[in-house]
Amino acid sequence: MIARYSRPEMAAIWEEENKLSIWLKIEILACEGRHKLLGEIPARDLAVIRKRASFSVKRCREIEERTNHDVIAFLENVAEYVGKIPARHIHQGLTSSDLLDSTLAVQMRQSADILIRDVKDLRQAIARRAREFKRTPMMGRSHGVHAEPITFGLKMALMYDEFGRALDRLKTAREIASVGKISGAVGTHAHLDPRVEAYVCRQLDLRAAPVSTQIVQRDIHADFMSALAITAASIERWATEFRHLQRTEVLEAEEYFSAGQKGSSAMPHKRNPITGERLCGLARVIRGNLVATLENVALWHERDISHSSVERVTLPDSCILLDYMLSLLTRLVDRLKVYPENMQRNLARSKGLYHSQQVLLALTEKGLPRKEAYELVQQCAMAAWRDTGADGFKEHLLRHPRIPELFNQREINRLFDDSPHYRCVDYTFKKAGL
Repeated sequence: MIARYSRPEMAAIWEEENKLSIWLKIEILACEGRHKLLGEIPARDLAVIRKRASFSVKRCREIEERTNHDVIAFLENVAEYVGKIPARHIHQGLTSSDLLDSTLAVQMRQSADILIRDVKDLRQAIARRAREFKRTPMMGRSHGVHAEPITFGLKMALMYDEFGRALDRLKTAREIASVGKISGAVGTHAHLDPRVEAYVCRQLDLRAAPVSTQIVQRDIHADFMSALAITAASIERWATEFRHLQRTEVLEAEEYFSAGQKGSSAMPHKRNPITGERLCGLARVIRGNLVATLENVALWHERDISHSSVERVTLPDSCILLDYMLSLLTRLVDRLKVYPENMQRNLARSKGLYHSQQVLLALTEKGLPRKEAYELVQQCAMAAWRDTGADGFKEHLLRHPRIPELFNQREINRLFDDSPHYRCVDYTFKKAGL
C-alpha cells in the first residue's frame, strides 16, 4: 500500500538493489582495509574482488529460499561471481549486522538528504505566499473564536518558521543516524582490527560507533524516527489549519479544485479538503511507526532480532510517506486559493469586539482599576454580542456613562483603529528571515 505514495528517488533508496549494492561496497571496503592497513589480503585477490564482485537480486532470493538467511544468500551469490579462492577473504571477521546496520545508516542518510531538500522546497513555497499576503488582514482566533486581527502573511510566516525548525531537526537527525559498525559478532573486534572499521565507515561518510554490540544501538534509530514524526506532526498541524479555513462558514482559504475534480459521489456541489485530510491521516501512521521504533530500543543483551522485522517496515515506510507528504503540502500551499474578501467579511462579523483590549488598556491608563475597567468593557461587549441589530461594540460603549467622561471623540476613534495590530508585521517578517 505504501508503494502508492512512493516517489521514485526515495523509493529507490529502500529497494533491494540499493541495499545489496551498499552491502557489496562494505564488503569490498573491508577487504581494501585489510589489504592496505593489515596486509592480510594479497593484491591479486583484492584485484579480482574489485573487478568481479557483483550480485543478482533474483539469484539472492533463490538462495535465500534454501538458506532462510539473507546475508548468507548474498555472500554465496557474490562468491559465484568472484570465485572460491578470492571469495574466502570476503566477510572475514564480520557479522551480518555489520552489513545491515552500516547499510541502514547510509540509507537513512540518503533519505534525510531528500527530506531536507523537500523541506527547503516547501519553505520556498510558504515564503512566496507569506510575502504575497504580508498585509492581508484576517481575524486571529483562539479556541476557534475571534480574538484580534492578524494578517494571512503572519500566519504563513509562522508556518515558515515552524518548518525552519523541521529543517534543523532533519539535519541533526541525519548526523545522528550516520553511525556504522564493523566490529564483529558482539562488537569486540575480536576477529577484525578496529582500523578496518574506521576505514570502512570513513569511506561511507559514517562515524564508527564508539562502542557497539552486535548492532548499532537503537536509540539512534528512534532519534531519527522522532525527527520524522515531529515533521509529520507539523504537516498535520498546518493541514488542519487549512481544513478549518476551508469550512463553509469561514472560507478564507481553500485547496485548489481542478476542472473535472469531484468532491462527493452523492453531492455534486462538494469541494472537500481531501489533501489536508490525507496528510492528517498519514501523520498518524508515522507517529505510530515512532512508537514501534521506540519499542526497538530495549533488546536482549548484545542483540536479539526483534527489532529487525519492525524497522524493515517502519523506516522505509516513514521515509517514503514523509517525502510524499512534504511534496503534497508544498503543492497545497503553492496552489492554495486565498479569499481576502471573506477575511474582511469575517472581521466585520465581530462588530468591532476585537478592539476590546485596546479599550481595556486605555481605561486603565485613564486611572480605572483593571477589574473595574475589565467589567465595563465586558458589559458593553456582551451587549453588542447579543444585539441583533446594526449596533456594534463602539455604539454600546458610547452609551456607557463613563466613556464620554473619560474620552473625547478623537480618542474614541483611536480606540477603534486597526493599525496597531499590523504595525509589527515588518519586524516579525525580518525576525523570521522573510
